[in-house]
Amino acid sequence: MNRPRLAVFPKGYFDALCRGERPLYSWIDEAATLSVQGIEMYPDFYPATDAESLNRVYRYADARGLAIPMLCTSPDFTHPDPQYRHHQIAWMTAWIARMADAPSPDGFRSCRVLSGQNRPAIGSEDGISWTVEAIETLLPIAERHRIHLVMENHYKDGQWEYPEFAQGLERFTAIVNRIRSPWFGINYDPSNALVAGQDPLSVLRTFQDRVVTMHASDRHLKSGYNLANVMAFQGTGYPQALEHGVIGEGLIDYDAIFATLHDVGFAGWISIEDGVKGPQDLVKSASFLTEKLDHFFGQSRS
Repeated sequence: MNRPRLAVFPKGYFDALCRGERPLYSWIDEAATLSVQGIEMYPDFYPATDAESLNRVYRYADARGLAIPMLCTSPDFTHPDPQYRHHQIAWMTAWIARMADAPSPDGFRSCRVLSGQNRPAIGSEDGISWTVEAIETLLPIAERHRIHLVMENHYKDGQWEYPEFAQGLERFTAIVNRIRSPWFGINYDPSNALVAGQDPLSVLRTFQDRVVTMHASDRHLKSGYNLANVMAFQGTGYPQALEHGVIGEGLIDYDAIFATLHDVGFAGWISIEDGVKGPQDLVKSASFLTEKLDHFFGQSRS
């Protein structure tokens, strides 16, 4: 069995990188010191998006021994205006093409897709149909560039007003089951399941055969809260009962998750979403996940 590889997403530097306050090359240098093989990018991390500027970043990451196998795009396909949805499809088309040259030693590259924001007055069938139509429009483009589109069981993009339209499993399942393509799968996020009041392991087992990539993070209960507070939460932000923390020290059962992934032959990229409380957490989380991969999938040869 091929062993999954680790990438890292700079959750703690997200805003600073988007605003250009943290130089992207500095972050790549830091990522190269971790026990990971790649980095996951977000479109706003790039200082410029012309071909030469992107290739400069790609070459720099490659020289530091890092692949860029995953792009954390957040398309919003649930707007009632067809022109807005058309713009989102065009935006995704451009990023799919840009990812084709990203460094990847195993040839794998992915772009995340979402449904969109859960705007008031958007009916379930409209939102589902718009999302499926958009993704199916993008799939021939993704296939041409050999980019996998991975739909995440998502909670809320940091720059959105409303949470994810398909946060509930009924809508998420309806969308995923309507799309059949070898270039489409799931980016599984156990923490997002927990934040949405779902059992992370049950979500994984429901979609285990379609998981292509994974986000790894952990959630911890704040003092004075319990899981009932999490399950009862309703709002547009994140539950106040939970906070990010070192992976392996929180509520997510990674032994059960990796055992399940091993049993279904998962060999995709796992991106670490951590560092909210500081870079020291990233170091600990990367070390924890490396040890778990060693245990469940065998020692790395790289």
